[in-house]
Amino acid sequence: MIIPVEELLAMPEFSGKPEAALKRKLNAIEHLIRSYTNNNFQNRSIRFQGSSQGDVINGHTQFFKVGDTVQISQSKVNDGLYLITEVADGFIRLDRELFPVPENLVTKVEYPADVQEGVIELMIWEAKNRQKVGIKSETLSRHSVSYYDQDADNQVMGYPVSLLGFLKPYMKARF
Repeated sequence: MIIPVEELLAMPEFSGKPEAALKRKLNAIEHLIRSYTNNNFQNRSIRFQGSSQGDVINGHTQFFKVGDTVQISQSKVNDGLYLITEVADGFIRLDRELFPVPENLVTKVEYPADVQEGVIELMIWEAKNRQKVGIKSETLSRHSVSYYDQDADNQVMGYPVSLLGFLKPYMKARF
């Protein structure tokens, strides 16, 4: 996961919000960022291959710890992002069931601090402003509301362009 849910729950903007809803939103934002930047944020120096059975991948490296995000690739059926829930000698346990496959390439995913901070800002914006999307100005006396255009010039992926500037250094070319 791009940032721990517990970190969000400790912030006043998210107190009282259901943990499952925050987890879903964080996963969605993580996939949006990876798709938008065409960057998978893999640390290719920290990877191994192993067979899978249940929620376990056999094999390990000393550089994985509980709470890390890993990406499984080249398995044909288990490809995707997973969260490590247990690290033991000879295997790692993940947060979801896997299909039994003889080879899974497991790579650690690491997000830079500025991307993590940007995600927190997106989540705060989501909590405070999502219901006001499209409103440019609002007057209470005599009730006047002005709406702005939502087009490619001022919004990306449903968020204001100004909030997504932190992703520019991580954009990769698409071929």
